[in-house]
Amino acid sequence: MCGIAGFLARTAEARADREMAARMAVALEHRGPDGSGLHVDGPVALVHRRLAIIDLSPAAAQPMTNEDGSVVLVANGEIYNHEELREELEARGHRFRSGSDNEVIIHLSRTSAPR
Repeated sequence: MCGIAGFLARTAEARADREMAARMAVALEHRGPDGSGLHVDGPVALVHRRLAIIDLSPAAAQPMTNEDGSVVLVANGEIYNHEELREELEARGHRFRSGSDNEVIIHLSRTSAPR
């Protein structure tokens, strides 16, 4: 099972501590031996330790962003109907960078739900 962690600084003006987030990633190493990712932006820090299951490529690494970087995702779990959802989203013009089931979440966040 992947490991995820993160924190939000106390005020919107404060900056998240990148070093602290990196220490969190080290502490979660046992949860995801296949890679580590870190996203720090303003007051937000997101950490992901990867246990690769569906898409083993680096393209499926997390934290994962949408095309313009306005949505950032860390997730743990499996989207059982991701292939069906992906097909519907691609038919609507969405383009995927990986075969990851979790990338579907990002695209769903930017659209009305498929039928």
